[in-house]
Amino acid sequence: MDTPRRSLAQLCKHFQHKLPVTLDEAHGRIDFPAGTCTLDARDEVLVMQVAAGDAAGLASLEDVIARHLLRFAFRQPPEIHWTRSA
Repeated sequence: MDTPRRSLAQLCKHFQHKLPVTLDEAHGRIDFPAGTCTLDARDEVLVMQVAAGDAAGLASLEDVIARHLLRFAFRQPPEIHWTRSA
């Protein structure tokens, strides 16, 4: 995977054209109509947390974020693992 900071910046800059986004060197937040995605670049890992109002919205946001991340990091596709909290 490209560096986590680069992936973080690419995702945020891509979505900022249509959605509210905050971004600094190691953190980002994208506010989608269905929920939010927070991103933290940590060493060799980009930690993404998605929150939505319902299961369908959560699945949709996970899909959108994963597809875009894979598109931007096509040279070194990252492994994406979503985990659900109770």
